[in-house]
Amino acid sequence: MLGRAGRMTGVSPTTIAALSGLQAVRDALRQLRLPLAAPGAAEARAQADRLILQLDDYVLPRLDRLDAPLLAVVGGPTGSGKSTLVNSVVGERVTQPGVLRPTTRTPVLVHHPADSAWFTGEHVLPGLARVAGSAGTGSPTELRLVGSEAVPVGLAILDAPDIDSVVSENRALADQLMAAADLWIFTTSAARYADAVPWQVLTAAARRGAAVAVVLDRVPAGAAEAIRPDLAAMLERTGLADAPLFTVPETTVIDDRLPAEVVAPLRAWLTALVADAEARGWVVKATLRGAVLDILDRCEPVADAADEQVAVRDRLRGAVHDAYQDAGATVLAASSDGSLLRGEVLARWQELVGAGELVKAVDSWVSQARDRLGAFFRGDAPAPTPTDPAVEAIEVGLDSLIRDAADEAAAAAERRWRADPAGLTLLRQADAGGAPLGRSSPALVAAAAHEVRAWQDAVMALVREVGMAKRGRARALAFGVNGLGVALMVVTFAHTGGLVGAEVGIAAGTAVVAQRVLEAVFGDQAVRRLTEQARADLDERVRRLLGDEAARFDRLLDAAGVPGDGGDGLRAEAARVRPLLDDILGRAA
Repeated sequence: MLGRAGRMTGVSPTTIAALSGLQAVRDALRQLRLPLAAPGAAEARAQADRLILQLDDYVLPRLDRLDAPLLAVVGGPTGSGKSTLVNSVVGERVTQPGVLRPTTRTPVLVHHPADSAWFTGEHVLPGLARVAGSAGTGSPTELRLVGSEAVPVGLAILDAPDIDSVVSENRALADQLMAAADLWIFTTSAARYADAVPWQVLTAAARRGAAVAVVLDRVPAGAAEAIRPDLAAMLERTGLADAPLFTVPETTVIDDRLPAEVVAPLRAWLTALVADAEARGWVVKATLRGAVLDILDRCEPVADAADEQVAVRDRLRGAVHDAYQDAGATVLAASSDGSLLRGEVLARWQELVGAGELVKAVDSWVSQARDRLGAFFRGDAPAPTPTDPAVEAIEVGLDSLIRDAADEAAAAAERRWRADPAGLTLLRQADAGGAPLGRSSPALVAAAAHEVRAWQDAVMALVREVGMAKRGRARALAFGVNGLGVALMVVTFAHTGGLVGAEVGIAAGTAVVAQRVLEAVFGDQAVRRLTEQARADLDERVRRLLGDEAARFDRLLDAAGVPGDGGDGLRAEAARVRPLLDDILGRAA
């Protein structure tokens, strides 16, 4: 098979293309992780696993070898006599009917010895370990192979577990085996032919166009005339009107076999089917075509689930983005509406300008700026108050503002994720990994302090750079660069929208004083430019800090592995296969 056995001799280019396309569908299903706890995700994952299993078990090997032996799977509900029927059709005891329920656990495949190579390898049902004869452990993960000269060459009969077994492993295996069948021999009893579970399976077989033959077993004497027409009508309503229907009367079982004449019609039909190349080819192609179309159809809900994964991922990412965007807006507003010009910052600024005297005399100070600067040169003016306390106060206030906003953003993002099943699952993973997301990260403490100090250093560098370009003021700038830097920080926090009452007047006066001081030294245009640069630098640093915090959520989402294109890749691969089927399997198969 393409990609596994590599057998390409004699295979048409169209078949090669179809094999390649179906392998691509399989790979797309395998790669299509659906990790988020979105609605329908669990069902879609199970569906994808079933589709992969059917491709591996049946579709790919059968398409690669249309001439391989016909696989007839005998399936049905509990106690319908499947194993006895297999023994009877073969004509010897090849499988062990059970007394206790569930009965058949390990599937038994009976074939002519000449066909053993097809079944001993991994062409069909590669996931089941092969055991011969009575060997093995009796596990449902094994496939017991029995060679028998009584089986016609080109035919294999598989005794499957009960489709309604009380053991979930048996039911899953029965479904798997039925999906790998070229022909399903559905066996039921006169007492249970109308049960719901078998008809659900029959309906699914009819939907995908599988070849089905029905055996009505254990029919009491005189009851066939009433039961057979009823069963035939049910088959017709299900879309299986053409399914051959065989009746087996209730009779004595000897050595786990029915009398040969009882099963003669079924055995003759199977023998004739295998001997007639055209009829056999019709069965194989009809079932294979139906299986492929059914797989391609069932890929669509899986692709839809992948689209939903992308939508959920984007919704969760958007919730984080919004929370941290709000946090950035909070920092922006609080660092530009005067909110920082209070408390310790305000007190340290007043100390810097002389306990408020400069506020009262700012106009006079501006008019006499040149004289004061001259006094600096002469050494007559007293040294200004050290600026470190003011710088420190601004650092503490700005650092607290950023960290509080980051904490609120983390809490807001966590609340939104907890309201979403997928987000809640991811948060639990983060908690289990020792990295809860409901608060800002431990690294933010050092990072915020570093960025705030770096911003202050940048402001001082701006003041120094612009001041040094003004001839005649070098000594003033060298003497007062920190003070001018603090003034620029104060102007950056200039607006008063966040304050009330007396604070408004104080903050406004503070900003005006700082503005006048800077304008006296640098000029009004330079001050505007300096303020814009300082503001932009601060905003960029805050965005970077908050972006790093938001990235914790993003990394958790990215690690989940949601496919970037949703289900588009799977849809594209499925669409490429459909047009090839008519050429390979025929339109009316």
